[in-house]
Amino acid sequence: MVEEGTDVSEFESFTLEDAGGEKAPAKEQPKEEAPEATQQSDSGAGTVPPSGAAESAPQAVESDSMGAKLQTALDREPSISPAAKKAALEKGVPLKAIKGTGPGGRVTLADVEKFKPAAGTASAAAGPTYEDIPASSMRKTIATRLRESMNQNPHYFVSTTLSVTKLLKLREALNASSDGKYKLSVNDFLIKACAVACKKVPAVNSSWREQDGQAIIRQHNTVDVSVAVATPVGLMTPIVKNADSIGLSAISTAVKDLGKRARDGKLKPEEYQGGTFTISNMGMNPAVERFTAVINPPQAAILAVGTTRKVAIPVETEEGTITEWDDQIVVTGSFDHKVVDGAVGGEWIRELKKVVENPLEMML
Repeated sequence: MVEEGTDVSEFESFTLEDAGGEKAPAKEQPKEEAPEATQQSDSGAGTVPPSGAAESAPQAVESDSMGAKLQTALDREPSISPAAKKAALEKGVPLKAIKGTGPGGRVTLADVEKFKPAAGTASAAAGPTYEDIPASSMRKTIATRLRESMNQNPHYFVSTTLSVTKLLKLREALNASSDGKYKLSVNDFLIKACAVACKKVPAVNSSWREQDGQAIIRQHNTVDVSVAVATPVGLMTPIVKNADSIGLSAISTAVKDLGKRARDGKLKPEEYQGGTFTISNMGMNPAVERFTAVINPPQAAILAVGTTRKVAIPVETEEGTITEWDDQIVVTGSFDHKVVDGAVGGEWIRELKKVVENPLEMML
């Protein structure tokens, strides 16, 4: 605003810019050629973007390393039929190495079967990774008998823990006084204990027989204990005959002789065929705490013996509870339910435990 009466000649050069308004648009300058330093190099290095690069978005280019567009995992997996894929996995054939001949390059079962790895390439398809060993006649006999036993004999099992601390002390005393005439083993005592238990519970010392179309249970008057022995040709069971009526030293001598001749293949048929009861002892292997055994037909029972373990047990005394170490063995009886009822098998196990834990009874 100019006050009235004021000379306006002072404001002749006043512009909109002096009042804080917008500048007048600048006059368009004539275009000049870009200097040489800003022009694109002919070397192809591309250090300076070409004219108009700021206005245009970069375009996707294919990877030089792959020589193709990026692929998903499904795109990279070759097309293959389910049967061909299963066969490739079983044969160890790499799927990416197979050229499919099916529609659209699909890998077929025939492609997998015809595949041959390149020379020098390790592959499971190059050859078998196993060895076929023909079964001996002994192995076939063992397989047949034990398969029949499992199929035809309804097994049931009864286990118990035997304290053998007293037995080991008796064994040590007898061996110390033998003057080298014998050397008793724990197994010798167990064979004798089984024979004593079989005399007290004779139903276990029996066998299932079928004669002239009639089924019978034959109860034996003597106890012939079959002893399982591992041999180069397979498991054999030489027989300690009349184990119920002979002494520990006689049992020990018989076991050593039969075992040696079994491993040498010199046993006579009557020395390993028959028997009324079997014992299988794996106690020499400290890793075997317990196991179950298959009945040796036509017998009705077998005893499986594990290794000896030291077990801490509490003992009550006048001065209080103390801890003592007890030597223990876990045994498991397998019984044929056709011949031996459950209560009878349990009674036999109780008699065995009684005689083992009171070993002087074997001397009576």
